[in-house]
Amino acid sequence: MSRIYNFSAGPAMLPEDVMKQAAMEMTDWHGSGMSVMEMSHRGKEFVSIAQKAESDLRELMSIPDHYTVLFLQGGASSQFAMVPMNLLKGKKRADYINTGAWSKKAIAEAEHYCQVNVAASGASDNFTSIPEESEWSLSADAAYVHYTPNETIGGVEFHWIPDTGTVPLVADMSSTILSRPIDVSRYGVIYAGAQKNIGPAGLTIVIIREDLIGNEMAATPTMFKYSAMAKAGSMYNTPPTYSWYMAGLVFEWIRKRGGLEKMAETNKNKADKLYAAIDNSKFYNNPVDMKCRSWMNVPFTLAKPDLDSIFLEQAKAAGLVTLKGHRSVGGMRASIYNAMPAEGVDALISFMETFERENA
Repeated sequence: MSRIYNFSAGPAMLPEDVMKQAAMEMTDWHGSGMSVMEMSHRGKEFVSIAQKAESDLRELMSIPDHYTVLFLQGGASSQFAMVPMNLLKGKKRADYINTGAWSKKAIAEAEHYCQVNVAASGASDNFTSIPEESEWSLSADAAYVHYTPNETIGGVEFHWIPDTGTVPLVADMSSTILSRPIDVSRYGVIYAGAQKNIGPAGLTIVIIREDLIGNEMAATPTMFKYSAMAKAGSMYNTPPTYSWYMAGLVFEWIRKRGGLEKMAETNKNKADKLYAAIDNSKFYNNPVDMKCRSWMNVPFTLAKPDLDSIFLEQAKAAGLVTLKGHRSVGGMRASIYNAMPAEGVDALISFMETFERENA
């Protein structure tokens, strides 16, 4: 059977070249006689894999030297708690920007540890736009400002970096990291689950400014202390070694394809084509404000919702899978992360046009 185009929001497609390399190295990594899955995380073989992965990520993202990179477990959802545990530094308040489902989850978790000021919310228009920065109500005494640059469910994305002055800016970049260049120095903390643009599920990357490490709450579990993980080189316990290795292969794949500038060009072209197909149709609709449409997750609805199940069935038969929208939104959602080739987007557009002609 030939490969299909998987539009899942995560776990998402991985680059085919990466999976082929991993397959070749599955039982014998570089003449070691063993799989990466069997290696000691403290052995010289895996240490070399870990060091190269971090070096490549630093180069790709131009991460300044005074930032620490951590390769952790627990998903981005664990960071919803780790961020306040480690960054409050005795303060009682943190600011959060609410732009959808993942923002709301981060807010709910932070409320266990501090007073949360929702400085801006897109709830009034059902999270189809981002409030203008001039309308935000940031706190003078906030320990940090947290936002979600891309909401996978609603398809809303920031195409700008908020200005929070001297207050550390924290970003859940799970679904947008590595899709384009960013200025890491504008952030206090960036965190991201791996299963969208980085690699297989099981790994979480944290990029943190060094002066923010070491001020955790007294009751913070050791596994949730950035300081403990930084001191141990992300190996306080056995890390997710295979996911780390796979992430390294993805970083190398991005480098070989021209880095994040090339990723940005490709991703914008893919998104522009798909949005154009939707906008030029009377059969499909995207509800998101054009200024903040996501490059990564494109939700759309059909003019005849009773055709949703038929659309999905026929799309699957055409090799286009996981297009069903999140249950809280409905309709369809096409996630087109880095590993989704332009040919996959073209195939989806072609199918959509045919379906419209036959069902409008």
